[in-house]
Amino acid sequence: MPIDGAWIVLIVLIVPLSNRFDKLTTGKLRTKYIFVSGGVISGIGKGTTVASIAFLLKSAGYKVSPIKFENYLNIDAGTINPIEHGDPFLCEDGTEADMDIGSYEKFLHEDMGRNNFVTMGLIYKTVIDRERRFEYNGEDVEAIPYITDEVVEKIDRLVKKNNSDIAIIELGGTAGEYQNVLYYEAARILTLKKPGDVVHVHVTYVPTPGHLGEPKTKPTQLSVKMLNSMGIQPDFIVTRSEKLLDQRRKDRLALFCNMHTEDIISSPDIPTIYEIPMILHSQSLDEKIMKKLSLKIRKPDLVKWSNLLERLKKKKKKIIEIAIVGKYFGTGDYQLKDSYAALFDAIDHAAWNLNTDVKTKWIDAEKIESFYAKTSENKKEEALKQIIDKPDGIIIPIGWGKRGAEGMIIAAGFARRNKIPYLGLCYGMQLAVVSFARDVLGFKDANTTENNKFTKYPVIHLMPKQKKNMEKRAYGGTMRLGAWDAIVKKGTRAYEIYDKYNGFVNKSKNLTSERHRHRYEFNDKYTGDFEKNGLMISARSVVEKLAEIIELPKDKHPFYLGTQGHPEYKSRPLTPHPIFLAFIEACLSSTLRHKANKAGL
Repeated sequence: MPIDGAWIVLIVLIVPLSNRFDKLTTGKLRTKYIFVSGGVISGIGKGTTVASIAFLLKSAGYKVSPIKFENYLNIDAGTINPIEHGDPFLCEDGTEADMDIGSYEKFLHEDMGRNNFVTMGLIYKTVIDRERRFEYNGEDVEAIPYITDEVVEKIDRLVKKNNSDIAIIELGGTAGEYQNVLYYEAARILTLKKPGDVVHVHVTYVPTPGHLGEPKTKPTQLSVKMLNSMGIQPDFIVTRSEKLLDQRRKDRLALFCNMHTEDIISSPDIPTIYEIPMILHSQSLDEKIMKKLSLKIRKPDLVKWSNLLERLKKKKKKIIEIAIVGKYFGTGDYQLKDSYAALFDAIDHAAWNLNTDVKTKWIDAEKIESFYAKTSENKKEEALKQIIDKPDGIIIPIGWGKRGAEGMIIAAGFARRNKIPYLGLCYGMQLAVVSFARDVLGFKDANTTENNKFTKYPVIHLMPKQKKNMEKRAYGGTMRLGAWDAIVKKGTRAYEIYDKYNGFVNKSKNLTSERHRHRYEFNDKYTGDFEKNGLMISARSVVEKLAEIIELPKDKHPFYLGTQGHPEYKSRPLTPHPIFLAFIEACLSSTLRHKANKAGL
């Protein structure tokens, strides 16, 4: 039967009203899905692109939930060498996740957790465990549909938990890798099942070879062709390049990738990742996504973010140098910041707030050990001054195991003796204790049992609850993880810091909370020895009364503090962590002292 004009008009009117009808019948818009994939090279910036899009849509009033699907078969990121895959990001609920989860937290100013991070190993384990429990009723369990169904289930679980309007899904790795094919298949299936509710954003690299001097689009064309072969046509391409992409290159990408030119978005190299939302917004990516998803167009509120960018771009009146003594800087012939990504971010957040530029000096702890061992006893201090020099502050960050530990212990002692502001984070706190025990208490053999099980003075030892885990080699996900409350002692520097910067979670109870990731802890057997000689325990955990913060009082040192927790994981650009603010302030005072000494005052 022929369809007359009235029916055609009615159909045209009904289709765009489907979202509105859905809202009337359910009280809520249908969930929207944004898949973000990467092309050409890894580390292209998918995570910051996801975080930026999520930030823009949240600022426009939508409830947004990001989730990352990682390729590896590890259950989480906790057992991965940080040199190989960067600093695992520690969440409030104890999830050891990928660095990108940290970007989500910092851009959205929200806590992420186990529902925001999924590995292929976790997906397979979930499916295999279900098969063992006969939950598939005797079916032959295959990758499709059971693995792909579990991917979709993880997304839906996050959406339901958060009552989200939009899920933004980051697909780990690069298009064309065999490890992530099932993620792309899940994305294709979801796109087919929910027409009009799914958008694909492909982040890719447009190189400018030095010998040619012009951007080359062929790698992106091939990456999109790979996507097409998996049944996915991107709605947007976000091009990473040295400079803003010109119109000619956009036209070519649009032509060869079967897209509209206005859907090619440029994301050039910039001084700070926090500019990315503004760059995407200036090209109306947020508005274009809303249109494609049939969402009401809303303008994002970007006032606070604009103020932040103005503050960090502003020429700083002050500058300090911080030496970071670590063991995870090297990868082959290159040095990377990713092993301590959260630490560098936390330093930046505090420095911007205090209108200060920070120059960081990376010092390999093993080089300190080697140099120190070759130097005669009467020249060791002078030798250290050559390696460490006279920074305004010293940080010893997270670490594990014996390699480089002696160099960190030496550096902690150097900072203590020379009145250089010192911040020890987790391992840095533990090794500061070891240094104090050797130098001040005279316990020459003092150590952590992590590095010497037979030390005469185990000032740092394995937590009793961890002994069974170690006997069973149960390393994954078994540490003391996540947020733990602690009571801060009045009259201490720690109390002053949390009080000054509103860091208490409950001021009336002197209660604070930090994220933890460790198995070893201060040995309370030696508390009396330390406190008699001036090293104070200024915070203890509520549950187990464990030492959480150690410090030297002001009359003994301008700033010497170690924390068993990880304040770097809680720092955000709009709310720097109190401990880092206090440390930067101490470094600024150190700079003034250096200037005064040089002037002979």
